[in-house]
Amino acid sequence: MGEMEILKERAFFHWLYNIEGIGRKTIRRLMDAVGSAERVFYLEEEKLLLLLSPAQQKKLLETRSRARIRQEYEMIRNRGMDLYPASDPLYPKRLLPVPDRPEAIYVKGKLPQEQIPAVAVIGARVCSAYGAYLAEQFAAALASAGVCTISGLARGIDGIGQRAALQAGGTTCAVLGCGADICYPPENRQLYDRIERQGAIISEYPPGTPPKAGLFPQRNRIISALADLVLVIEAREKSGTLITVDMALEQGKEVWAVPGRITDELSRGCNRLIWQGASPALSPAALLEELQKFSAFPCRETAGSESDGRKKAGGTGGGTDRTDAGRISSDADPLRTAVLDRLDFSAVSPERLYEELKASGVSCSLTQLMQLLVELALEGRCVQEGNRFRAGMP
Repeated sequence: MGEMEILKERAFFHWLYNIEGIGRKTIRRLMDAVGSAERVFYLEEEKLLLLLSPAQQKKLLETRSRARIRQEYEMIRNRGMDLYPASDPLYPKRLLPVPDRPEAIYVKGKLPQEQIPAVAVIGARVCSAYGAYLAEQFAAALASAGVCTISGLARGIDGIGQRAALQAGGTTCAVLGCGADICYPPENRQLYDRIERQGAIISEYPPGTPPKAGLFPQRNRIISALADLVLVIEAREKSGTLITVDMALEQGKEVWAVPGRITDELSRGCNRLIWQGASPALSPAALLEELQKFSAFPCRETAGSESDGRKKAGGTGGGTDRTDAGRISSDADPLRTAVLDRLDFSAVSPERLYEELKASGVSCSLTQLMQLLVELALEGRCVQEGNRFRAGMP
């Protein structure tokens, strides 16, 4: 199929995909029967009746009589979108085997190459500082290794992970529960725009579809299907995140979960997943090693091996790829190095940090420490939360 035929089929599929009352199953039946949306458009009425209900046939004939195929397709392209039917060469190959796959997806931006490994980074919308920190660390490390992050642009873990992946120079795909032309939630507008430039915004819903509660669980099957494995950063015991996990397991995908304290409500979902057989995500290096089994595309090496990362993290997976060696080499100032070494996901006051530095023999004044913390915050190396500071991006 040449380029002009591909574009023409996309245009006819856009028409077919937007007929009220004709859903995913009916579209697949039509495509299996006649082979293309263009042929559906020109199909005789008596043959349509064999494939559609009377109500569906009536709707199709009504839209056909007033259709402006090329103009309507050009309208979505002028808005920065394109449509990829399941028969299209750009339709993601990972979606094809899914029994309830979308028969087409709308895309803003550019889909990553098929051979690039991908990980779904998902979790609670209202997350803890621990969850936010590990979402940043895992997503940044995966992105630095050339892995594409798949998520839903949602508040909390999703958006934090996708933002960290982009800041690390990686790529990410956001799967929406509304039209690809709608940013939801609205506060993630800057992230949405950046993903469009550095990755892809994906939706199975036609442009203009508003966000509705019932659409979000359905889109989760696309998030899990596009990924080689699913990483759950933080989740309550009864969480919407676990819907994605269930879909991933149905698709035969591996699930990894970040363990947490048994007393933390936001870690109960992850701890239960591990108890049920999910792999404990103790370091980004462990995930990268696992990804080698799924993709011919080699993950780029990140600083430090898995064993090194565990040693530096004290046996837990927190921020493995934010290695001490990397920081020391780039931060020659002893005070700066000592401060960065002590900052983690738990916010600490300057006074407490000052006492820790003093006890370890690092000489500085409280004023010097405050000035350094402000500089690090401006660089993004730490985050200020009220009068406390925690680690930022690596």
